[in-house]
Amino acid sequence: MTDEARVLDPALRTKIMSADEAAALIPSGVNIGMSGFTGAGYPKEVPLALARRIDAAHEKGERFKVGIWTGASTAPELDGALAKVDGVELRLPYQSDPTCRERINAGEMEYLDIHLSHVAQFVWFGFLGHLDVAIIEVSAVLDGGRLIPSASVGNNKTWLDQADRVILEVNRRQSLSLEGMHDIYYGTRLPPHRQPIPLVHPGDRIGKPYLMCDPSKIIGIVETDQPDRNTTFSAPDENSRAIAGHIIDFLQHEVRKGRLPNSLLPLQSGVGNVANAVFAGLKDSPFANLTAYTEVLQDGMLDLIASGTLTFASATALSLSHEMLARFEADIENFRQKIVLRPQEISNHPEIIRRLGVIAMNGMIEADIYGNVNSTHVMGSSIMNGIGGSGDFARNAYLSFFMTPSVAKGGAISCIVPMVPHVDHTEHDVQVIVTEQGLADLRGLAPRQRARLIIEKCAHPHFRPALEDYYSRALRDAPGRHTPHLLDEALSWHTRYLRNGSM
Repeated sequence: MTDEARVLDPALRTKIMSADEAAALIPSGVNIGMSGFTGAGYPKEVPLALARRIDAAHEKGERFKVGIWTGASTAPELDGALAKVDGVELRLPYQSDPTCRERINAGEMEYLDIHLSHVAQFVWFGFLGHLDVAIIEVSAVLDGGRLIPSASVGNNKTWLDQADRVILEVNRRQSLSLEGMHDIYYGTRLPPHRQPIPLVHPGDRIGKPYLMCDPSKIIGIVETDQPDRNTTFSAPDENSRAIAGHIIDFLQHEVRKGRLPNSLLPLQSGVGNVANAVFAGLKDSPFANLTAYTEVLQDGMLDLIASGTLTFASATALSLSHEMLARFEADIENFRQKIVLRPQEISNHPEIIRRLGVIAMNGMIEADIYGNVNSTHVMGSSIMNGIGGSGDFARNAYLSFFMTPSVAKGGAISCIVPMVPHVDHTEHDVQVIVTEQGLADLRGLAPRQRARLIIEKCAHPHFRPALEDYYSRALRDAPGRHTPHLLDEALSWHTRYLRNGSM
């Protein structure tokens, strides 16, 4: 297939240009909506060219910064390159780049951490300001403004609709066989004209297989041939396997109780080794005919699909290791019948999550003894990545798990603490906490009951006596007995770590 075959509209072939020429069309001060979700489907060349342009402007003493909006995290070629040249005024809604994180925590870059289901509607509402430019990776440009999306959808539909000008990166590395895997729903409306979203099963297709873009908006097309930032997952370690085992045992218990069918309910998980360990465990479990309604399809889910245990998966992006990507591309005709990629406003839609009864599994940094969860901040003030979609799922799930090893930094930090210094998920949205030590089912428990169970089941033995001592003294000395805390001591574990390097 020739490169030209990737841009089928003859009128748009005249817009093909270099990345540097495309970057020259972007002025300082604009807001840019870029494709990309968890290292998949992000533009590869134009952000690098824009970073070079910004760097050259700074060397001449000129101010040049832009706002960067995405679906979720991207890669060093985007977040890292633009952060390195101090080119980002405001970043939203999620990031995981170390250079970007360093800038944010140094106070050199503003960062707006948003629930992923909120981003598209906030843009439509006008809450975030004007979107000037969209830079979107696609697999191909068809006639009439139809675009074959690449390995993620994210907020691309909204960026293309809302931006004044559009630059497309047509990536030859993305398989044309992705055509038909996407489901782009164009039925959302603004209040008071919203209508129910007609999706009642993870496999329902309710939209178009293409993104649509007004051809008159397209100011540049850049041809690329670059791979996504494929995530390499390490083999599950002892802690990950233990956490996975606790979750699978609990799900079997729920089936025996009659609260879940043997096919469970649609599964969601955050990205990472623990999640992949859970899916590896599900492959060898007695469950069958599973489905997934999630944000990101990663190695463990793809393996379950290949084995026949998972019959269908709905997501907004692929996040596969090099090995699994090769497996996916080799059998893409089969996988296309069992996977659908949607806009994140649909994949993370709270009402759909609640209606489908999703089982949500997400990671955390720490939890306190009453079940409040911090999933974003280290020591209370330094952002790690962001809340992502965990809040969309946790509050609305049929079952919501939060998972972490019980200790971090070689045992210097307890991930179960008296009080979290930053709360992303309140005790009202947290049902089950799991560490390698055990599982605490918090459903139907009052705060003091929760505290006893979390300390007993989830805390590391090294820290458990100190937590028991804190709780017993709080029961005796706190001014209130509903959620007993010693306010002059509740955050002392964190201050002790900052002072001494150990809690």
